[in-house]
Amino acid sequence: MVNLVAAQKPLMHWLMKMAGVVPHTVQIEAGTVMNIWIPRETLQQKPVVVLVHGFAGEGIVTWQFQVGSLTKKYSVYVPDLLFFGGSYTDSPDRSPTFQAQCLLKGLKKLGVERCTVVGFSYGGMVAFKMAELHPEMVDAMVISGSTLAMTDSISNATLDDLGFSSSSELLLPTSVKGCKALLKVAAYKNLWFPDRLHRDFLERIHLLWGEEDQIFKLELAQNMKEQLGDKTTFEGIKKAGHLVHLERPCLYNTCLNKFLDSHQQPTK
Repeated sequence: MVNLVAAQKPLMHWLMKMAGVVPHTVQIEAGTVMNIWIPRETLQQKPVVVLVHGFAGEGIVTWQFQVGSLTKKYSVYVPDLLFFGGSYTDSPDRSPTFQAQCLLKGLKKLGVERCTVVGFSYGGMVAFKMAELHPEMVDAMVISGSTLAMTDSISNATLDDLGFSSSSELLLPTSVKGCKALLKVAAYKNLWFPDRLHRDFLERIHLLWGEEDQIFKLELAQNMKEQLGDKTTFEGIKKAGHLVHLERPCLYNTCLNKFLDSHQQPTK
């Protein structure tokens, strides 16, 4: 049987290359390698945008509708976090802090000095860690469907509401039924797929949210805005859930580009 998810990858890789980004392998340290999609024309002095994916998919799968809308004005970098895509490590560390440290090292090796980081879900937690560890490198952030850090109270309350016994049961489904359940809670509208298939360390944070997000609900985003202070702005997208950037990509891209255009960081 043909794996439909794997079968579409060559097309997606071609589309990414047409948009101007190509895969590049960076050795972070002995035993740790990251795959990062980087601008084909790395000498262009454009502001840098780093797109950090969530837990359920690698970089270009998550951001397939955003890359093309950004590459004319920005140097776009799309990493595969460790254990996703072509990235791996022999380290036992599985924390967002370790992911952030490795990504920061990889970007520095590629010559990135300043960037705006766009993080979705788990990628948002990694983005916050990046800014906490190296605020001089992260100029601003756009966060969708995430939180500063996953706590027991957040995860347990969310899991109870959604009818799952553990985060691994929700995020790592082992059956078609489990995959459908994850997609059902991640999106505002039901998506159909075949069965085979910190307040002080940033200049500005923009929370870009699907108003029907059932995993990281609107109230959490609004509370986080209050915690992060006056430098944080919030924007909700109607009729969209956790997968707001895939459900309503045109509107998401419009909002994302508007924020980036209003906050041009110095060129690298």
